[in-house]
Amino acid sequence: MSTILVTGARGFVGSHVIPELLERGHRVVALVRSDEAGRTVLRRLPADRRPAVDVRRGDVTRPETLPDALAGVEAIVHLVAIPRDWSRGAELLLVNTEGTRSMVEAARSVGVRRFVHLGALGVADEPTLHYARSKAKAERIVAECGLDWTILKPSLQWGERDGFFNIVADLVRLSPGIVPVPGNGKSRFQPIAVSDVATVVGLSLERSETVGRSYELGGPRHWTYREIAREVCAAMGRRRAIVPVPVPLIRLVAGSSELVRLPFPVATDQLRQLRLDNIGSLDAVERGFGFVPRAMEGQLGYLRRKKRAQEPG
Repeated sequence: MSTILVTGARGFVGSHVIPELLERGHRVVALVRSDEAGRTVLRRLPADRRPAVDVRRGDVTRPETLPDALAGVEAIVHLVAIPRDWSRGAELLLVNTEGTRSMVEAARSVGVRRFVHLGALGVADEPTLHYARSKAKAERIVAECGLDWTILKPSLQWGERDGFFNIVADLVRLSPGIVPVPGNGKSRFQPIAVSDVATVVGLSLERSETVGRSYELGGPRHWTYREIAREVCAAMGRRRAIVPVPVPLIRLVAGSSELVRLPFPVATDQLRQLRLDNIGSLDAVERGFGFVPRAMEGQLGYLRRKKRAQEPG
């Protein structure tokens, strides 16, 4: 049994990784920024699991808050990341890149050597791709940190409380008989169940051969954006026409929304990212970790409930 600190404990991935670590017999230190977030982390767990979770306050954008939170910790699972911002990439760099740097430096300062980092599939350090750049830079920081690191790079993750698939589901609910998809809808992804990512996190911590290695993680099939939209509709029991919309038109609306900080399902940065496929080898998880990830077909029934209703209890 190890004591493992999980950053991003309140987030989507964290809410699935923490139960997996507890099931494997580890103790968890859940790093959160507020008491409310800590209560959310504990509320999601069965009552008999909560004593094995120590909630501590800390913020990756405030490096001075991190060393004390690492007291007694033997390993770190770094999940904190944001997918978009309102500041042309500045906040993405602050949280995703510099937050990772702060976590690495805090680990070194207190002598925690094991560091599992959640990267992202298909990212590149390109100035025009704000999210991708922030994640690529973070991965490089981890790979050069001198700790016993492992980098996990998943494609889109599906599961209760996810981001991407719930956004598509909200579009289905709002749409008057159609679901718009950017461009020709042929951008490719390799969705993977968040539960499988959580399993990989647990295995990475337990297998010394994963140290110093980076793994691409994807499900057993490549999907186009159009196919994903169709699968979401089927899961929700809604009949919709899948309609390609020119990217310049979506970018115009998204950009206008960003100027006045109104919510819009897709950011201009995410539209730019669509020119890069988000796929890897179909057998990468099996080769790296010895199991075949779950197929997504027929598994998105949770989208019948709105995201808030996907919370346990």
